[in-house]
Amino acid sequence: MKTFGPEQFHHARPPEDLSNPLKALWWLKKGALKPGPEWEEAHGLCQMAEGEPSHDLVHALAHWIEGDLPNADYWYQRAGSTKAGDIESEWKRIEACLFSKQT
Repeated sequence: MKTFGPEQFHHARPPEDLSNPLKALWWLKKGALKPGPEWEEAHGLCQMAEGEPSHDLVHALAHWIEGDLPNADYWYQRAGSTKAGDIESEWKRIEACLFSKQT
């Protein structure tokens, strides 16, 4: 798998063979990139390895989605990254980045 296909989001849970940052990214998309129960799932996964850049990057996106921009900026800084122009573009950028690391 190199990207998430639309069919992936018809399932109740993300594929088990994904890294936790990719699972968190999956939950954010499953929740339509909005706060809610899926956001909570994603946020919990991000918090499992704070300080690890891939986790911190998805953590930053989660707080951007939540509307907590100062917190999002903090996590982007910790991840050593900057954000794309909008949330959907950022989700796609992170998806490509994380899948390139998944082997």
